Amino acid sequence: MKAVEVVNLVKVYGGGIPAIDNLTFAVEPGEIYGLIGPNGAGKTTTLRIVATLIKPTSGSVRVLGFDVVDQAEYIRRMISYLPEEAGVYGNLTGYEYLRFIADIYAKSGDESESMIEEALEISGLGSRIKDRVKSYSRGMRRRLQVARTLMVKPKLAILDEPTSGLDVYHAHYIRRCIRRYVDEYGLTVLISSHNMLEIEYLCDRILLIHRGRSIDDGPPRILKEKYSSNNMEEVFLKAVGLT
Repeated sequence: MKAVEVVNLVKVYGGGIPAIDNLTFAVEPGEIYGLIGPNGAGKTTTLRIVATLIKPTSGSVRVLGFDVVDQAEYIRRMISYLPEEAGVYGNLTGYEYLRFIADIYAKSGDESESMIEEALEISGLGSRIKDRVKSYSRGMRRRLQVARTLMVKPKLAILDEPTSGLDVYHAHYIRRCIRRYVDEYGLTVLISSHNMLEIEYLCDRILLIHRGRSIDDGPPRILKEKYSSNNMEEVFLKAVGLT
């Protein structure tokens, strides 16, 4: 069974131009699968459909065997979604926010405490975890949100620009955390990023998206060989005919 199976996906908004145009791909259990493409390529729309937040116009999407339209409630129990612009309850402290999320997911008090401990380590906020979230910088909020997403150990983590707003050090640290959770807990990750070098570093396979369509996909090494390129930026430009 595929972790994610997308077949002939189409999403059309009010203007009539498809944001997603006959997109097909599949994500294997336990892998990190990346979507890369420019602004407006359809990456975020795809992630939101997989996360059951919006419905497709046509085509099918299944997550761990469940249909995103007819069985959305089952999918939501197994996934954790980090949007590019995620809101946080500003008047709560970082610790209170993590406690709130942990108590929703945990089946016991001990499990809740374990989640919070892991989130504290991932976020790296130290004593600032006791401050109100509205006092955090953008990068601090992002680290808190990534920690919230991973601490519940979902079967599928859907991450939209997970390192947005982070400096080089913390972006590198968060990437290591994502990889560690996949290796240690068997998570599957579907990730989107404008940072193609980040995607190349993290992902087992990559899907190139342009104007809502799939251009190519495969492991980074294979794609670089196929397009005689040194990195994924060059791969993408050659794949869409821009160089």
